[in-house]
Amino acid sequence: MNLKINKFSIKLNQLQNGKEIIHWTVNKNMTNLFNSHAWKYSKCIENKGFSFNKEEILNILSKQDIDEAFLNISKWQNYKPTPLLLLNKLSKQLNLDKIYYKDESKRFDLKSFKALGGAYAVEKVAKKKKDIIVSSATAGNHGRSVAWGAKKLGLKCKIFISEYVSEERGKVMENLGAEVIKVKGGYENSLIECIKQSSKNNWEIIQDVAWNDYLLIPKLTMAGYSVMMKEITDQINKEEITHIILQAGVGGMAAAMVAGIARYLNNIPTIIVVEPDSAACVMESIKNGKIKKINILKESLMGGLSTNEVSLVPWQILKKSINYCISLPDDDIAKTMKLLACASFSQNKIIAGENSTPGIISLIAICNDEKMKKKINIKSDSKVLLIGCEGDTDEKMYQKLLKQ
Repeated sequence: MNLKINKFSIKLNQLQNGKEIIHWTVNKNMTNLFNSHAWKYSKCIENKGFSFNKEEILNILSKQDIDEAFLNISKWQNYKPTPLLLLNKLSKQLNLDKIYYKDESKRFDLKSFKALGGAYAVEKVAKKKKDIIVSSATAGNHGRSVAWGAKKLGLKCKIFISEYVSEERGKVMENLGAEVIKVKGGYENSLIECIKQSSKNNWEIIQDVAWNDYLLIPKLTMAGYSVMMKEITDQINKEEITHIILQAGVGGMAAAMVAGIARYLNNIPTIIVVEPDSAACVMESIKNGKIKKINILKESLMGGLSTNEVSLVPWQILKKSINYCISLPDDDIAKTMKLLACASFSQNKIIAGENSTPGIISLIAICNDEKMKKKINIKSDSKVLLIGCEGDTDEKMYQKLLKQ
């Protein structure tokens, strides 16, 4: 069966096991990827309180914490740096020097950068406390990492998920040996229930969200995430990144990468945080100069980024160190996933989940807005770093979006 959507040809083939696989081929006569489609951002604000200070950042997430995380994780079985790909076709279209894409779909068997955080925190806690039961609330990928870390150490694990987390994601965590408990409502409700039951049963909470009197574990997860920046530094071979676009939910990954910049890079790139427009809690906090809790009226397709409040430790780093915040609608997610899958942006076919798309979408949208492009100083010699934070961590959702 062949379908025509815009200027793309889609061929659906049946595999022997009954699953559908999608082959994408781009029309050779297509002169511009963006002619038939308006790539959009919702809002973009400048951080008026910007003041990047390496010493202050490394007082929050220390050099020792960052170095120790890399030392330990790099010794894990089957560890290897994930690829840093060049989106050479996209950079040509946008008239930029280079666009780097950190492909976390290849991170162990978990297909997400989260493998570096939760599992590392479990390992560190288990060294000090024996025979513990670990627990966590998750939108999917963090819980998978905690469950994986617990399984490696032979620990029992309780994972709390909201009603919006797919059955597929829940099954993956069950297959790693975790007991998965579904909670009515959104992510915040699952976290509240996790804290309640863990306190009652004396379970050890392994959470990537910080609150008053709960700071150590989130710092450990962030230290794990910073391994990405160590790998990137080695992979760019002394090239200077001019811009980096970082996804934010509660802000842990973004803050960890900022700390990695402070630890490893000689230059300070322009740092842009991107969020769903329905859950732009970092943007609202930057606008108000303090943590601002928001109401999520509609859950974003970017479920891992759909959070209503920035976490305490990440906020301490992000509030002065990011230059711009940008928010996006969900409109361009499926299209971006398809273009990555059919090698329209690079020489490589890239498997990218919905949470991997915001960096690409926001970069294209900025480049199509001459005023914003000039303000952010994106030019022909720019070298932009994007984080492909996950692969098809929910395979059913991935296939569904490719067919849209």
